[in-house]
Amino acid sequence: MFGHSHSRQAQAELRNPLTAYPQPKFKEQPQAAPGLAQEMNPKPDHGEESYRGSGRLLGRRAVITGADSGIGRAAAIAFAREGADIVLNYLPSEQKDADEVVALVREAGRKAIEAPGDISDEAFCRQLIGRAADALGGIDILVNVAGKQTAVEDIEELTTEQFDATFRTNVHAMFWLCKAAIPKMPPGSTIINTTSIQAYQPSPSLLDYASTKAAIVAFTHGLAKQVAGKGVRVNAVAPGPVWTPLQPSGGQPQEKIPDFGSMVPLKRPGQPVELAPIYVLLASQESSFVTGEVYGVTGGNHLP
Repeated sequence: MFGHSHSRQAQAELRNPLTAYPQPKFKEQPQAAPGLAQEMNPKPDHGEESYRGSGRLLGRRAVITGADSGIGRAAAIAFAREGADIVLNYLPSEQKDADEVVALVREAGRKAIEAPGDISDEAFCRQLIGRAADALGGIDILVNVAGKQTAVEDIEELTTEQFDATFRTNVHAMFWLCKAAIPKMPPGSTIINTTSIQAYQPSPSLLDYASTKAAIVAFTHGLAKQVAGKGVRVNAVAPGPVWTPLQPSGGQPQEKIPDFGSMVPLKRPGQPVELAPIYVLLASQESSFVTGEVYGVTGGNHLP
């Protein structure tokens, strides 16, 4: 009599990870940076149709950067469906993508506060956190996803201006946002940074980007120890190749787009939705004994 109770629930579908999502070859599809998800072919899957929540973040208050597309958008959709209210940051030029995310968050019955602006500006970072705390009545999740990635094949062609801009967006902004948020975060709060497989296995054309991602790993380890006594946890996610607008808008040389992701053991790029559950886990109380950790989601190219 006990053997059949599972039949009342829909069976979890087994999906082969090699073929569960689109595989190369892809079309070349140049876009101007920062790029739009809606102009990609195939369109990235951020969980719009598939992500199902179960109340794991009910009543939580999150700030997510880069929330218009890619991993930030997947996190925003998942967080809303898990019950969190969200302040969504993105660049003003990404408004068309952001509108779709705002609609999805509100459809889930949660607050979506739009906060367009450039996090490479310190004053804006402080304003973003202040405004978020006011709008949500506090902050207990900070998710740093927004990043700048521009492929340059030769160090002689890599300008100081680009090097600085990549560090300001990827490293300085994380520092400014954490610095502003931590004094407002009650015990039990969590910070999730976004590093990359590039921190450990840098591509020759991504010198500046890979260096920022290595800095994020060290910052995450150090800050986690510093704020552990406050009851705040700090972790990072390290994606491998993921199908986001960052790639065709200059993050990869155009000729690499058709085979993007084919070099990993799973033979394809990840989709943003495949990162969302890790961000949910690290944001939720379920990971209460995890801090200073880096979670790889790489398609099989393991972290050291």
